[in-house]
Amino acid sequence: MIAPARRVAFNVVRRVFEDDAYADRVFAPAAEQLDTRDRALAQRIAYGTVQRRRTIDHGIDTLGRRPVRKLDPPVVAALRIAGYELGWGDTPAHAIADDAVELVREAGLERATAFTNAVVRRLSEGFRALVASLPEGPLKYSYPDWIHETWVRDWGEEEAFALERAQNEPPPQEEYRGMSAASKLAATVVGSQPGERILDACAAPGNKTLMLEGDVTAVELNPGRARLLAERVPPSVRVVNADVRELDETGFDRALVDAPCSGLGVLNRRPDLRWRAKPLPELQLELIRAAAERTRPGGTIVYSVCTLNADENELLVDETGLEVVPLGEEWPEYAHPKRPEFLLTTPHKHATSGFFIARLRV
Repeated sequence: MIAPARRVAFNVVRRVFEDDAYADRVFAPAAEQLDTRDRALAQRIAYGTVQRRRTIDHGIDTLGRRPVRKLDPPVVAALRIAGYELGWGDTPAHAIADDAVELVREAGLERATAFTNAVVRRLSEGFRALVASLPEGPLKYSYPDWIHETWVRDWGEEEAFALERAQNEPPPQEEYRGMSAASKLAATVVGSQPGERILDACAAPGNKTLMLEGDVTAVELNPGRARLLAERVPPSVRVVNADVRELDETGFDRALVDAPCSGLGVLNRRPDLRWRAKPLPELQLELIRAAAERTRPGGTIVYSVCTLNADENELLVDETGLEVVPLGEEWPEYAHPKRPEFLLTTPHKHATSGFFIARLRV
């Protein structure tokens, strides 16, 4: 009998890599019948497997003696979750091998069961040593080269390694739900007051919206997300389903631009994001300028992104041409180490999501 947690992890991993599904979205319905213990185990295996895909595939290629790209998808998924457990778990190897074989058999690939068993056995004998022998870097820590290169450019090699290690560790449960200390800090920096008109330019899912005071207009482009946002916020918040770049309103006292980004600060709670992330500086610049056009002279804009990439952080703010209102003296523990007028939280130093926050005056 296949362990329920392992079966769920297998199905989630298949959906992510075969259907390009989001891990968190497919995990919830897949795991709804599991008890608390099995649900936690399934999440650890599924998310860990997705995160560690590059390292695991290297192990399968090296020890399995057949490239991953030539294997049937169910075999790949079974070997990947087995590789994750053998590399970073403590389950007995025979239980992992038995379930891997049964998962492949259930998928209708009886002919591949002997191969699956043999590869899992080789992984159990040599995978941990193989990983330990790898030099520090994107292969060992399982990141795309471009993310590693970005962090080395911005912070140096040792800091890049520290970030990579930290974002392979599971975050606290509140981080999975999106109510991180860094996220709350971004809303606090807005400094909204009763009686002021506040623009929340990219509002969904609403975690920061709920912390804003005053007459809040929450703008969300996606109709479904706007509907869910409206159900979540109090009646005092006006939800507008629109593109803020086309919003026909001006004169706001303050604006929050919590912009879409590459998400390099939340890779530990978004396991598949590292494989689909891309920087969005052009869009971010357009959103800041749209907020500036709708904010009164002398008003302020808070720009926040959950990424650790200078191209989307300080270099982007420099490009806006707006006056920077310094934040580092008010929140010294989060002052950007290179540009203290900005705030920067990092997973390895602050035990929270990686966020960049700037306050700008129109």
